[in-house]
Amino acid sequence: MARDPRFVAIHRGGLLDLTRHHLLAEWAAACAEHVLPLFAQSAPEDDRPQRAIEAARAWSRGEISVGAAREAAIQAHAAAREAANLAATAAARAAGHAVATAHMADHALGPVYYAAKAVKAAAAPGTAEAAAAAECQWQRAHLPAPIRDLVESALAEGTVLGKWRP
Repeated sequence: MARDPRFVAIHRGGLLDLTRHHLLAEWAAACAEHVLPLFAQSAPEDDRPQRAIEAARAWSRGEISVGAAREAAIQAHAAAREAANLAATAAARAAGHAVATAHMADHALGPVYYAAKAVKAAAAPGTAEAAAAAECQWQRAHLPAPIRDLVESALAEGTVLGKWRP
């Protein structure tokens, strides 16, 4: 699948300005943070996903480099590989993708998928689909107005996550 040019930074020949790129990172961090307790319950001593979320926010404020953000993403994904259960793994991956938004903006949609996957895995039997739908509703309710159309159209068109649905 070719990259959606709406998620490619202007300085790389795409259509995404820095303000909206920063908003994508901040929103992705909020989505990942929303499910972070599912990781923390499993590994309370491991703060790599939390640090990744903090790094995503720091990058969105211009406080750290893309390289530092990429390192935080690598660490969050390492935590995901070491996680004890599927909910914790998915929550850590949501954090890794949130901070990876600094490097490639289309990673901002990774927390949409992984947060839904985390809550589905943690849900009581028979409630997984409703839990995922509620998570996606929360995510959309927290979308900043300047990126709402971008995110919703990419999700509807399947240009970033394919035709994924919760």
